[in-house]
Amino acid sequence: MSESIQLTIDKGVAFIRLNRPEVFNSFNREMALNLQAKLDDCESNDEVRAIVLSGNGKAFCAGQDLKEVTNPDEHPGFRKILEEHYNPIIERIRQIEKPIIGAVNGVAAGAGANIALACDVVVASEAAAFIQAFSKIGLIPDSAGTFFLPRLIGFQKASALAMLGDKIDAVEAERIGMIYKYVPAESFEEEIQKLAFKMAAMPTRAFALTKKALNASLVNDLTAQLALESDLQIQASETHDYNEGVNAFVEKRKPNFTGK
Repeated sequence: MSESIQLTIDKGVAFIRLNRPEVFNSFNREMALNLQAKLDDCESNDEVRAIVLSGNGKAFCAGQDLKEVTNPDEHPGFRKILEEHYNPIIERIRQIEKPIIGAVNGVAAGAGANIALACDVVVASEAAAFIQAFSKIGLIPDSAGTFFLPRLIGFQKASALAMLGDKIDAVEAERIGMIYKYVPAESFEEEIQKLAFKMAAMPTRAFALTKKALNASLVNDLTAQLALESDLQIQASETHDYNEGVNAFVEKRKPNFTGK
């Protein structure tokens, strides 16, 4: 049986691919735990400076594999699914101190959509679409959908999408600020690689500190956020990459960042 999560590393970029294309990369327990393990591998591997999360086949991820939850012999229970499968995935995506690109190659539905939206930079193929599919089977958005979606697109739009389950194509997703951008389907893989290699060669320690600041901004007031920015900026100013960036600017050359 093929691996449910594929991991390859190239030029400082870890490419993680959901690999259950026959069921549109929907999650079962094995795949969810495997993704967590692969994210942990990327976090601890100093060779990895950026991560790309994508899917094999036509879909990015269709969310939960309903066969697992409709089979009484296999159903782990919703609390276990959320607390052991999806919540740890979202927490890893936000806490890993490396930039994570959500490369949405096709339909992202339910938990699949919200896992994508938790990534640092989301780029979608023009053939992709996003669906908060939960209401169609009487559930609520999980996997931080009720946390990130209102902050990305506003309360009213998020409320409507969560309740109505409208399908949002990649063009509309970019227009409303749900994603960073969409690219033509025929050049999707090339564009993702170009972006990933570019980010891996940038000052990734600063990215980690930026990520920490953005995470905190979701709950901090202005005074607390200003104080955190001061602390993190001091940390950034003490890095090798800051010194390299300044020296390269003064010397009018291309900087050689190392992520340290």
